[in-house]
Amino acid sequence: MNLNKVFLIGRLTDNPELRTTQGGQQVCSLRMATNRTWKNAEGGKQEAAEYHSVVLWGRLAEIASQYLRKGNMLFVEGRIQTRSWQDQQGVKKYRTEIIGENIQLGPKGFGGQASGEEPKQKEPSSVPPAGETTSGEEEIPIIEEEGEIDVKDIPF
Repeated sequence: MNLNKVFLIGRLTDNPELRTTQGGQQVCSLRMATNRTWKNAEGGKQEAAEYHSVVLWGRLAEIASQYLRKGNMLFVEGRIQTRSWQDQQGVKKYRTEIIGENIQLGPKGFGGQASGEEPKQKEPSSVPPAGETTSGEEEIPIIEEEGEIDVKDIPF
């Protein structure tokens, strides 16, 4: 039996980059960081960050480029893929990436704001009907291509 499955929860280290292939398909590249905290043998707190390259295709690419900015939290479910190519000098290069199959955007208003953007104020009003917002902002969707993610399964 083989399994190639990745689950990441982290923050974007830069704004997503949306491109279109020659065939007309949209692809979004983004970088995210995950943090790990532990205690060393002396009981002192240690921290380390790991950086990941994530590639999203199609509708996921469009949504990521539309809603995500540097500092935003993101949950990615996908698989690891390593690709190779030759550079101009003929040297073979490798890159290991996460190919995102499902994403879930982090809490709205949590994380980085786009450069120069003012923080949004919440309006004190009654709870709006499903699918509507009270501040006139567009509701950020949860994207899942197949199956559902149970909230109890997310470790935060």
